Amino acid sequence: MKVEVVAVGTELLLGQIVDTNSSWIGEQLALAGLDSHYQTKVGDNPARIREVLLHALGRSDAVICCGGLGPTQDDLTRDVIAEAMGSELVLDEVIADRIREMFRSRGRDMPENNLRQAMVPVGATTIPQQPGTAPGLICPFGPPYEGKVIYAVPGVPYEMQIMVNGTIIPDLVKRSGSSAVIRSRVLRTWGSSESALAEMLADRIVELDETGNPTIAFLASGVEGLKVRVTAKSPSEAEAVAVLDAEEEGLRQILGDLVFGLDDQNMEVVVLDHLRRRGLTLALAEAVTGGYVSARLAATAGADEVYRGSIVAHQAAVAASVLGLGGLGEGDGSGVSEDGALTLARQARSVLGADVGLGVVGAVGQHPGEARPMGTVCLAAVLPVGAGSSEEVSATVRLPGDRERVRQFAAISLLDLLRRTLEAAPS
Repeated sequence: MKVEVVAVGTELLLGQIVDTNSSWIGEQLALAGLDSHYQTKVGDNPARIREVLLHALGRSDAVICCGGLGPTQDDLTRDVIAEAMGSELVLDEVIADRIREMFRSRGRDMPENNLRQAMVPVGATTIPQQPGTAPGLICPFGPPYEGKVIYAVPGVPYEMQIMVNGTIIPDLVKRSGSSAVIRSRVLRTWGSSESALAEMLADRIVELDETGNPTIAFLASGVEGLKVRVTAKSPSEAEAVAVLDAEEEGLRQILGDLVFGLDDQNMEVVVLDHLRRRGLTLALAEAVTGGYVSARLAATAGADEVYRGSIVAHQAAVAASVLGLGGLGEGDGSGVSEDGALTLARQARSVLGADVGLGVVGAVGQHPGEARPMGTVCLAAVLPVGAGSSEEVSATVRLPGDRERVRQFAAISLLDLLRRTLEAAPS
């Protein structure tokens, strides 16, 4: 069973609204074990909507059409579907009464144009769930699309989701006659380019291309790193999970500590979990990132158990002054060094009373007299290793892009330095 998604609305093409509906529908189809190979957006033009829908029916078994079921003149989906079916639109009195009652219950008069929403193509049925004034439609087709169906749902996410989960997914599973499930797992990596990652996994990808299950895909996610998505299709949930478990283990053996998390785990979630399990608290001094590290940590649920606070200053000398230090250069780049980052990490740890200290300094702009080129960032971490002693690690990286990208990449790189150090240390 191949299912296609068509999103209707000129506002989607103009970028005024982001099409989150299609991605959500795609996720639900995958969870139900239904294949979906195409998603299309089309504006509010009847000829183009008809062309897209018929093209979709020609290559897929079912189409979920989202949007264009409102009461205004540019809501054309029901009209176009009726024309494609070779049917007329007729007033569904039950739906009309339901819409009237919705307005009556809110103490409002119903505009007459809302009755457009009660017009249903002959041969179609309405979806039982109707949280808003727009009913969803199940529209079966005859020759040359015999056995195929279009589901029409409103573009309002809440209304659409209720209809998709309540009626459309169960109906599609019944039509498909299949009980297969599709599950995906995402391995999140940091520290490698997409080409290098693909090279590392080249042999495994060739092997999987021959078997067809599971599959591997890459997703470059900017400051969030590179994602390796593994997708398995199996007769049952348990079998799909077993396939994913085995593949994850194999990929981890190849990629090593490039993998920092799974699925929705971002870098700060992973770092805070590591610290929490070890009973460690964290403080930092940021001189280049402008508080990005602090903001990401503070926004993470459960951070209060671990995160003590941050000293934020644009220049290393200012951060050092706040921390009661001296000797870091101001403006000439001499503070942009691993020694400078370590100095800040030590003092942040001491002043804020934390077990672990982080420090970051860097050059985000190229000015006359600066000692380090733009994008140079120095990172440091100071961690306890037994009674009264500590381990110190530092690194210098050259980060790409403008000052905004350098700051964001520096924030994740600092957390990743701590993550790798914690993972390498004895529990």
